[in-house]
Amino acid sequence: MKRGSDNPQAGVAGLAAHLGQGLVGHDALIERLLVALLAGGHLLVEGPPGLAKTRAVKWLSEAVEGSFARIQCTPDLMPSDLTGTPVYHPQDGTFEFVPGPVFNNLVLVDEINRAPPKVQSALLEAMAERQVTAGNDTHSLPDPFLVVATQNPIEHDGTFPLPEAQLDRFLLHIILELPGIETERQILDLVEAEAQGAPSPAPSLSLTDLAKARAQVQQVHLAPELRDYIVRLVMATREGPLAQDIEHAVSPRGSLSLAAASKARAFLHGRDFALPEDVAALAGDALAHRMVLSWRAVADGRRARDIVADIVTAIEPL
Repeated sequence: MKRGSDNPQAGVAGLAAHLGQGLVGHDALIERLLVALLAGGHLLVEGPPGLAKTRAVKWLSEAVEGSFARIQCTPDLMPSDLTGTPVYHPQDGTFEFVPGPVFNNLVLVDEINRAPPKVQSALLEAMAERQVTAGNDTHSLPDPFLVVATQNPIEHDGTFPLPEAQLDRFLLHIILELPGIETERQILDLVEAEAQGAPSPAPSLSLTDLAKARAQVQQVHLAPELRDYIVRLVMATREGPLAQDIEHAVSPRGSLSLAAASKARAFLHGRDFALPEDVAALAGDALAHRMVLSWRAVADGRRARDIVADIVTAIEPL
């Protein structure tokens, strides 16, 4: 493990700048990746093929010290393919646990909705409790441990929609859109430039600096008025005029996630205090995937993100 520096915030800023060089037009994705990394949560990235979802995680893995594994989900995947399995040694009649790819610091779960429910359940324990149970034994996962999962919203054949319990374990859920004409041209220029020469070396954020940065994020001030603002946003999914479109409202985990993510975003912007703009910027990605809409709202074409946006507009910070 590398020795940490005296200014981990500078290391995180260098990491953000490096990701910005290789991920054109993905400022929001970069911010969410770093927020999840600093807040100790997990990230679900949804978007059509070709939007650099996998590239983003690979660039992050190259720039942060620690181990990395990629899991390509398929319908025939088994839980042991993720978690590992006990292997029998006939020589002495003992079992040895062989860890699976989930025993890494950064785990990319590609097309998570193609994994069958048994695999999703195994991943749920890993994400929620930072441990894996195999047989009668429980094995702790490394620290830090970050899962970034991707899913394709276009193809639904052979997929298994994530249950609400699984979705609730993701700190943030970001939805990517197709780029505009200027961004498309910048992407083409970037790929052509990379084809002509070697890319710039990635900075290396040590695990020591990451731990220091996470500790500083925990110290970011969340004013009582801002805590009230977060709670009022969440309570608006349970009661009030907009709650009639919601069958299952956001749980307290939504409040905790939005608070943690807001503190991490404040740290990324060089502040030791969070602002209402941090909460408002992350509310859609932190709350929308934690609610289930009523059948009437779905029939009317309403989306969870639309309702969260209406809530943010209707409720003013104190």
